[in-house]
Amino acid sequence: MTANKSTIINKYGESFSYEEPLEYVLQILNQRQIYKPRSFSVTEEFILTFNETQNPEEKQKLLELARKNIIRCKRRLGLKTLGCGKHVHLPAAWIEVIYLAQCKGEIQEEALNILYASLDHASFDCDHLPALFFIAESVLYRMCCDAFLKMYLYSVEIKLAKIGFLVFLRLFIFFLHGHLESFKEHLLRLQPYFCALSFSGHSYYKYPNIFSNVEFIQKTAEIICKRELASESVISPVENKEGYENIDSDMEHLKCNQGGYEVNHLLWHCVAAWSCVQSNNPQLNNVLEHLIFHKAQLQKKCWLNSALALLVLGEAAKLNMACLKALMDLMRDFISSIMSLQKQEESCKDDDFSWAWNIVYLYTTILAEICLYAATSNLRKTALTGFCVCKSPRKSIFPMDTRSEEQTELKETSILGLLEFFSSKISDNCDQLVWTAYYGLVYNLVRMSWELRGDEEQDGLRHIIWQTLQKTKDYEKDKRILNAIKIAQAELNDPTDPFTNYNTKIPTNVGDETFSKYIGWRIATTLSKLLFPSIDTCLLPLKKPQIKQVQVKYGNTKQDPMKKRVLHFTVRKHPSLSELPMFPYPDFFTRADKELARIIDHHWQEELKIRQREDDMCEAEELKAKELKEKNRFREIMKKREEKLHKQTKPYELPPRTETIS
Repeated sequence: MTANKSTIINKYGESFSYEEPLEYVLQILNQRQIYKPRSFSVTEEFILTFNETQNPEEKQKLLELARKNIIRCKRRLGLKTLGCGKHVHLPAAWIEVIYLAQCKGEIQEEALNILYASLDHASFDCDHLPALFFIAESVLYRMCCDAFLKMYLYSVEIKLAKIGFLVFLRLFIFFLHGHLESFKEHLLRLQPYFCALSFSGHSYYKYPNIFSNVEFIQKTAEIICKRELASESVISPVENKEGYENIDSDMEHLKCNQGGYEVNHLLWHCVAAWSCVQSNNPQLNNVLEHLIFHKAQLQKKCWLNSALALLVLGEAAKLNMACLKALMDLMRDFISSIMSLQKQEESCKDDDFSWAWNIVYLYTTILAEICLYAATSNLRKTALTGFCVCKSPRKSIFPMDTRSEEQTELKETSILGLLEFFSSKISDNCDQLVWTAYYGLVYNLVRMSWELRGDEEQDGLRHIIWQTLQKTKDYEKDKRILNAIKIAQAELNDPTDPFTNYNTKIPTNVGDETFSKYIGWRIATTLSKLLFPSIDTCLLPLKKPQIKQVQVKYGNTKQDPMKKRVLHFTVRKHPSLSELPMFPYPDFFTRADKELARIIDHHWQEELKIRQREDDMCEAEELKAKELKEKNRFREIMKKREEKLHKQTKPYELPPRTETIS
């Protein structure tokens, strides 16, 4: 395979030149001794043979070989150890998984799943940068040259967008540390794909789950590559400082190392809140008060700071109720302010809030993750139902009994509170923020229901989600919202039905997750080391020395003691769901709901049997009456024939033959 030039042609007839990425990037990686292909590694010939062979026996052998490669990649990715261990070599494993993802069928699906899981929990290391650029170019190549040219949506496209989001999120963190200065050539190679993605708005507009990831990639590219919005990539923290004279002088200048990018006070306080939660610092309440004071910075047009702030504060909210309340109050003020400003025509002319839906959509995903992975049941319940207890539980579960024309006030920014608010605002000509937020809530509810499948300890939470989804299916008529349910189910592609299998315990496979479990914690840890450096923490090195050394086997390099201490995981940081019992034993109401669901299902089956017997009896009676009616009709015909023709023979029947004797 040679690195020949081709073009990207979108549906509008515009073309962009590019080079096929695999050979070029692999050559760079080989030169830097990052990836050395072995005799059993996946090659281009193997991929072509796998996709084009028609011989069943040969196809089965290739499938078994691909599965062995998948198993080996899982081990080298360290899926069960969060990317740590002597046997782990992430850059080489990522590249091999990207190659395996070109094999059609179940191998492609599983390869993308384990790549997504690895990018979610892997640590930040400068040695990963060449491989990250390789993944970025491969994913953008697939999206621009394959997915974007098709007129329909498929599940692999959703996974590619999610992987692209994680890759560019990691690149942005490295950019804040100033590590992308020596990768200008790689950034130049990505620019044609960014140009192609800029024309994908009409293709992904109906699918916010993909469109939000594409928008994040584009916004990151604008800042990192210093393209169209280079002047907005530096945000000066200009705020009213009255009443905050005791704030440390470090907040006066929040410029990151060598990146030329300044984080705002909101992100700084979110990282400070997370650090206080981790260290049980009593100054947490003061930090949260200052955080709410800077809530106006959430409305800045350069919204990457806001996205990072929500991710970090969401991680703190998984451990602390005060942080969860601050997060929900922050978003309640943001949504109310944005919607009130959009109603004012004069403000809409001056301010463009077309980006605000990205923040709200990201918030719905963070809320869903809190409902699933928070440390206590009280935190999970609050994220689902909210703090207000004035409503009855049944009304909060069924918020869409009637579509009221009255103006609904946003009281709670929990999942059910937002569902009630946005469902009352939905219409054919509603704002993009309304229907995308409603779309994101329903889409994440389906994924949450699938994530909780087979977990007996979470039956109460799953029962509420199931009831809400059933109510949405019954009462919602908007096709955009119903498509969210269909797309989520198609993305999961699960052979079991999560709505009916109450007694089936399904094990959760590693690498088969639908939500990001660890990337927020990784980002919060890295940003805390950047913004609050101390003696005990080790920052990412500013520059990697380019030293030519003999390539050894994957993962055999010894880690220094400082790095081992950084990568050490405590129980507080949730190393795995199997080691940490995050969910309590189900209470009385949860067990009662489960028993009630079983009884209802039993009586419903009995009712179906009775209805079937009644239907059979009615059908038999209708058949008997039809036969009797046909018989009476024939008798009437014969009677009229006899009266008219004086014959008793049937129609078309000859009279009896009489022989005459001569």
